[in-house]
Amino acid sequence: KINLNYWGIIILILFASFSRLIPHIPNFTPVGAIALFGGAYFKNKFHAFLIPILSLFISDLIINNLFLSAYFKEFTFFYSGFLWQYASFILIILIGIFSLKKFNFKKLLITTIGSSLIFFIITNFGVWISGSLYSKDLLGLISCYTMAIPFYKGTLLGFLFYSFLLFGIAEFFKSKRSLIIKWILWKAFLMLLITKF
Repeated sequence: KINLNYWGIIILILFASFSRLIPHIPNFTPVGAIALFGGAYFKNKFHAFLIPILSLFISDLIINNLFLSAYFKEFTFFYSGFLWQYASFILIILIGIFSLKKFNFKKLLITTIGSSLIFFIITNFGVWISGSLYSKDLLGLISCYTMAIPFYKGTLLGFLFYSFLLFGIAEFFKSKRSLIIKWILWKAFLMLLITKF
């Protein structure tokens, strides 16, 4: 288990926040991976919740009031539907806490893909239920999920890349020799995946 100090918390929050502000493939950010990793590795579970949620809040303030200011009439702390995004990350943290108590790469792969799907399902349900783009019926819900499919690529790749990076580094330092080969192979596999897309 990792016990973060004050500076470690600040660095992770700033890193996750900044990653949402710079140009990137849509949804290719480390926030989901940090949520999963924090749930699994942080000794202080409050930090596991604090870091991804606070990084979302800080980056949302900047995105909503600087990049998307034309869409809001006044300073915006929370956008409509924000609860769905925040709830998905809270659920992913809980998955990290309960599903990754004993680490192995296969379990991490399954959990990471599952977490990216949970994010996709919950946040796009939120777009449908709290927005005005889609009709509030089954056809509207199906349309919402269909239109979101191209964005899932970035979500999945972001979850995979950053999860394997964070977990790989942690496991490398826990057991330097036995896992280094597996970590290098998984890293090569992920880079191959990214280049294919």
